[in-house]
Amino acid sequence: MHIGIDLGGTKIEGIAMDDAGHELLRLRVPTPRQDYAATLATIHDLVQRIESHTGEQGSVGIGIPGAISPRSGLVKNANSTWLIGQPLQADLEASLSRTVRIANDANCFVVSEATDGAAAGKSVVFGVIIGTGTGGGIAIDGRPVVGANAIGGEWGHNPLPWPEDSERPGPACYCGKHGCIETWLSGPGFVRDHQASGGEQPRAEDIVTAASQGDLLAEASLQRYENRLARALASLINVLDPDVIVLGGGMSNIARLYETVPRIWTRFVFSDHVTTRLLPPVHGDSSGVRGAAWL
Repeated sequence: MHIGIDLGGTKIEGIAMDDAGHELLRLRVPTPRQDYAATLATIHDLVQRIESHTGEQGSVGIGIPGAISPRSGLVKNANSTWLIGQPLQADLEASLSRTVRIANDANCFVVSEATDGAAAGKSVVFGVIIGTGTGGGIAIDGRPVVGANAIGGEWGHNPLPWPEDSERPGPACYCGKHGCIETWLSGPGFVRDHQASGGEQPRAEDIVTAASQGDLLAEASLQRYENRLARALASLINVLDPDVIVLGGGMSNIARLYETVPRIWTRFVFSDHVTTRLLPPVHGDSSGVRGAAWL
């Protein structure tokens, strides 16, 4: 049995799969934000509940919104900042009394979608998670590109490309810089931008609903978001030239993105024609946790 854990900014999801990828059980609990010890305890409890329900012990893979530093073995680059500098892998292996494999959540996501999802059979795939944070992962022939520094695909902490004057210097980011792609394209970044322009909706989904109902302020905010996403992905296409880009995370549920963003990115991609496809995930919110299980 393969157990996958997706450690998100607002939820922790656990899944059990058999060797053929069939789902046996799924559980979801809130993330104890800003509390490292409680996060460890929640993951331990989730694994124990899965094994109690299934009557089997499984391998454990975990997707995190960051990476394990090859130099120190500690968590780095996590937008769930209470994980940064913590020996997460060592602590979980001690807690669960077994080997635990940990990978960036976007790498888990892209491996899942490149294996049996939206990009199955494609050679070069870029996976994007736009939710609480903004992450990216690369799969070549179904295998993740981790990189020498364990930052392969970390697209969200590049600056927003082709910035307009009103976008400089950009919002402050937890990484210490300003104007990172994440500060614009994450769900909280989208809400912040909307409210800064006078909007009152407190959640991303509320803004999208308001736009669909003719709210001009919400529509303008959504159009700004689409333009920024198109620019950010165009810069990636210019470097990686992927066959497919798959969107994940809460913001990937905005259906119009898959039509509007490719139409916009043609103005920024350095090619006479763009064949790269932008697709929603086949496994939806499950892609990250399924990829973690495959670890």
